[in-house]
This record gives sequence, C-alpha cells and structure tokens, in this order.
Amino acid sequence: MSDTIEPLLAVPAYRQIVIPLSDGVRLAARLWLPDGDTRVPLVLEWIPYRQSDNTAVGDSMIHGFFAAHGMAAMRIDLRGSGNSTGLLQDEYLAREQDDAVEVIAWIAAQPWCNGNVGMIGISWGGFAALQIAARRPPALKAIITCCSTDDRYADDVHFMGGALLTDGLQWGSGLFTQLGRPLDPAHVGEGWRDLWLQRLEGMEPPLGRWLAHMERDDFWRHGSVCENYDDIQCAVYAVGGWTDGYSDAILRLMANLNVPRKGLIGPWTHIYPNWGTPGPAIDFLGVCQRFWRQWLLGEETGIMDEPMLDLWQGEHLRSEPSSLTLDGQWITAPGWPVASPSRDFYLADGRLSDLPPPPVPASASMNAPTHTPTSSLVIDTPMHCGLMAGEWCPLDGGGNAPEFQDDQRQDDGLSVCFDTPVLNEPLILCGKAGLEVDIAFDTPSAMVILRLNEVAADGRSARITFGIHRLVRPDVPAGQAFRVVLPLKGVAYRFSPGCRVRLALSTTYWPMAWAEPGQGPVTLFPHGAVFRLPSRAPDVLDRAGPFGAARSAPALDHDILAREVTSRQVQWDAASGTHRLTMDAKRQQTRIGELSFDGEGHESYDIGATPESARWEAVRMQRYTRPGWHIELRSETTLAWKDSALILTSRYEARENQQVVFERRWEQQFAARINGKNT
Repeated sequence: MSDTIEPLLAVPAYRQIVIPLSDGVRLAARLWLPDGDTRVPLVLEWIPYRQSDNTAVGDSMIHGFFAAHGMAAMRIDLRGSGNSTGLLQDEYLAREQDDAVEVIAWIAAQPWCNGNVGMIGISWGGFAALQIAARRPPALKAIITCCSTDDRYADDVHFMGGALLTDGLQWGSGLFTQLGRPLDPAHVGEGWRDLWLQRLEGMEPPLGRWLAHMERDDFWRHGSVCENYDDIQCAVYAVGGWTDGYSDAILRLMANLNVPRKGLIGPWTHIYPNWGTPGPAIDFLGVCQRFWRQWLLGEETGIMDEPMLDLWQGEHLRSEPSSLTLDGQWITAPGWPVASPSRDFYLADGRLSDLPPPPVPASASMNAPTHTPTSSLVIDTPMHCGLMAGEWCPLDGGGNAPEFQDDQRQDDGLSVCFDTPVLNEPLILCGKAGLEVDIAFDTPSAMVILRLNEVAADGRSARITFGIHRLVRPDVPAGQAFRVVLPLKGVAYRFSPGCRVRLALSTTYWPMAWAEPGQGPVTLFPHGAVFRLPSRAPDVLDRAGPFGAARSAPALDHDILAREVTSRQVQWDAASGTHRLTMDAKRQQTRIGELSFDGEGHESYDIGATPESARWEAVRMQRYTRPGWHIELRSETTLAWKDSALILTSRYEARENQQVVFERRWEQQFAARINGKNT
C-alpha cells in the first residue's frame, strides 16, 4: 500500500489560456503541461471559484504536483465565473454539464493530450465530476470526487431527512455574493466592465430557486446520479471525511456503482485530505497519482488490488469547536455494505438496555385504553435545543472558524436521553445506526433528531453521529401510533471502556435545522423500540500501513496581508426569551502580484418560543484591489416567517472605485409546507 510514485520533479510553469465554446462563450483556464514532447493525459478541475486569484494558491499546489509527475492539469472557471464570459445563474445546470462535455472533447483533441481525461473536484467540483461522468464523454476515463453527493435532495447542504438546513442558507447567500464578482481587466482587457455589468444584470438570488422546491421533484433529481447509478461507466474514487456533511454519499456510491471504484473517509471536514482538518492529513495527492496512472496511463499501480474502502475509526472524540486533530486509526473494508451483526439496545426508563422488554399482552395495543401513561413519553424540546451542534458542514467556506460541535451536555439537558451503563469493554461500530420505534403526533408534520453520543467519565458529551428527520404523518388519525425507522449518518468509531453510550432525542435542532410551522410534540412508545448499532464486521480489518505524510507542489508566490479573524457567540435575551447565535468572520487578505483580495461576513440566527419566531440574516462582502482599481461587493439576505409564509429578502450592491455601479433588491414569498411530503 506504499506510494510508489517517484519524488517530486520540477514543477512546470502554468499558462493562462482561453477555451472557445460553440456558442461563443470563452472559458478562462490555467494549464500546467509537463516538459517534453510526450502526449500525456489531463486532470481537470471544473469549478466557478476564480482560478486567477481566489483559488490560485491552492491550485498551484495540487495541479503543479500532477504536472511534476507527468500529467497535464487544468483549472477552468465555469461560464459566468472568474474571467469566463457568459452567465452563471445556479449550481449544476444542464448548460454547465453541456459545456464540460464540449471542453473534455476539446482537451482530448489537443496535440499534447493522449486522449484520456480525469476529473478531480471537491464540493461543487466533486458534484460536477459525478454529474459529468453520468454524461459519459468518451475521453473521461476516471474521476476523483471529494465531499459531494449522489442525491441533491436527500443528502446535500439544502435538506437532511426532509428538513431545511441552514447550511444551505449560508451557501445560498455566499453563492449570491460570488455571482457578481468581476472579470479582471488585467486578464480580459478593456471589455471587462461591460461583461461585468451583464453579469450583474443577469443575477438572481439562488436561494429563491431552492426555496421554491421544498420537496423532492425534478429540480433536485437533475444532477442526482442516484437516479441511475449505471449512467456512470468510468472508474470512481469517492473521498470525504466523517466531520463533513457528505460522508454517507461515499458509502452509497460504493454500494451502488457497478464500475471499478474506491472510497476513502477520513476524520476531515470539507477539505482536500492533503490539507485535512481535523487531522491527520495524508499524502492524498500521491494516492491520486496512483489512481490517475492506473486509469489514464494504463499502468498497473496496484491501487485497485487493495481493499475498496479506507475508513478512519475514531476514538476519544473531544467536543471542541476548533478541533485540530482527532484520535483513531485507519481500517479497511473489502466492499460495501459489509455483513455486520448489529448490537441492539432497548429503551427503558432512560436507559439503553441489552435486554429486550417483556412482550406486550395480546389484549394491549398502542392505542388501546389499557396502554398506560408510563409506557409512553412526550418529546417537546425547546426551540433553542441545538445551539451546541456546530455546523452541518464545518469550514465549508474554508478558514478556521469555531464551527465544530461543542460539549453536548447543554443540548442533552434539553433532550430525552437514554444511556447504557458504563462500558467495561470497547464497543466498536462501523456502518449506520438506526432507531426503530412507534411514534405519534397530532400535527401534520414533526421533527425527530437523534444523536449518538459518547459520555466520558467526567460527564463531557461528544456527538459521534446524528440524524435529522422531518416526518409527515401518514394516513392515520392524529395521535395514532405508527412505526418508523430513523437512520443516523454512517460512522466508524470505538467507544472506550469507562464511557457510556447515549441516545439523545429532540424535536428541534436550532439553528442547524430551520424551524417550520405545523410541527409539534412527538409521543414516543419505548416498549418494542430497538436502537441498532452496527458492530464492526469481522472482514473490516486494521489497515496494513499508514498513509504517507502530505505532499504538494510549492505554492504560487503570494503574501498574506492579514490573517483571518472569526467569532461565534450565543446570547440569550431574558426579557424576550430569544436566543441568538452570531457568527462573524474577517477573511484572510491575500496578495498575488499587485492584486489583493479579501472578504468578511456576518450572520445571526434568532429563535424564540415558537417556530414562527425563526429569523436568519447574513451580510457578506468581497473586495478586489490593485493600483487604480477597487471593486467591492456587498450582499444582504434575510429569511423569516410572516403570516405562515417564508419571506426571503435579498439585496446586492457593487461598487467600482467607491462608486455604486449596480444595486438591486428582491423580495420573494414561499408558502409554508404544512402538509408537504418530503418523498
């Protein structure tokens, strides 16, 4: 399993190029070509994040590495982003995929290319790799997809278990700000301003599109490769981290694809593993290089002879908002799913018991008069339960903000909890846990949040995994019980002797899950409930050796003019009963040549005693400056309930050299989905 790739050679200089599309749009790209006349494959990264400045430093370290090892590499800005012409109006549009298919054919036809292309990407780029692979461009032979999903509705930043995620609101306001970023006159020339103004005039708030589709429909099915896994016919390497929001997609891809495939889930959040946070980081680029040489050059590197799935098995998790490293070890699975026995626990008087309860008398039922009050319990958590959750996808915008979970004791105290006795021996899990239980509620819909926690001897509680579920009452009378199976996110973890396992249940999880009217208390019937934990299967083994230390090419010359400064604060107004979470960030200021760029953001989340009190505000700014040229962009976004409707207010302002060149305000209204079905 060792990395057999030769040491880093000289990194070739990149060149800026323009790729013409058939409709007249011109895509800006940065190309690294190895020295020499040999025809080589190309590794493509396809994202809208400005290869000439915002991602230039990281791009140089990744793509320079590939080029130094005999691969061509390219970073392209999507149409309407960076220095590319055209309009970018939303994520993952069919037009974007059409462009990529055309670009891949253009690359394969270049005299320096051997006709083989691979795609690598994280987040948007990881989504794009999957979606474009499903289009089957002939030259695309392999993809490495990081921190992405196969299901844009069920398991993306927008929704989890049908519940609206506020990480999606953050992302929507961030993308809104990015849509109006200017073309750079140093690269584009005199026509940059007219093209920029066209870009600004063509903008719409992406959140408005997303909130118009609160249920699974064709809008979300587009770009969801789970609709037909067999559309993908090239080799796939799916990569992510347990701390990231997208780890479950890797397990589904391993289970459902019918192509050569590998998976890797580390301890990390939303970041390439060579920079992996929380650590340890690994030699991810060396791993990629073995995969590329296997599928783009036809060399037998041995990578496909190794176990399909590498997993980080955590232990001793510390619930700290700014965790830098996590304890654990690497394990491997030969495939997925693995046949693993479940460790079953039963709910009894606040305990997780190994012993099943005695059978219910035949004369009794969930709704019979003989069903005693002690055999049910009501879960009705305060609206502010969840303030210690951290982010659904921590650090998805980069930086070092305190976005991981905090000590879970506060949220546990607001929840209904069931604990095991103190463990006398390790409990090792690998897979997906789930609760099978009878519940009832009177409202059209309800929320149930499950957290699997490890409680240390000193009382500290750390969330190991969780699940969020917005449930719609089936065709039964209000208050009548029905059976549900509520899964949690996948996990590989070793619970330590001396600790306790805790199942914490709540009906709110603010602010991670947006509060919606029409939701209320949930009655749970513990008798007959089973909490199934996935024991580590016998064929899941300790990895034969560690991954090597992280490597990359040298970074592009740049200066850091100011480091990032962030804060995350929780406040309680005793007079109004309102809890407020505020997050502030002044982003790192970077200079490349004469151009400097930075940004800042402010967010607040307010909640009172009812779902209708939920309110979110975001203000974001981005700046680009060189002598004689200063661009400042500002977006303001709010979301709140009014008369059972969601009101989204968006405002955008663009300035050139302190003068306002564009300003617009939008107000959009969306009906509450009181009776909506998630599907």
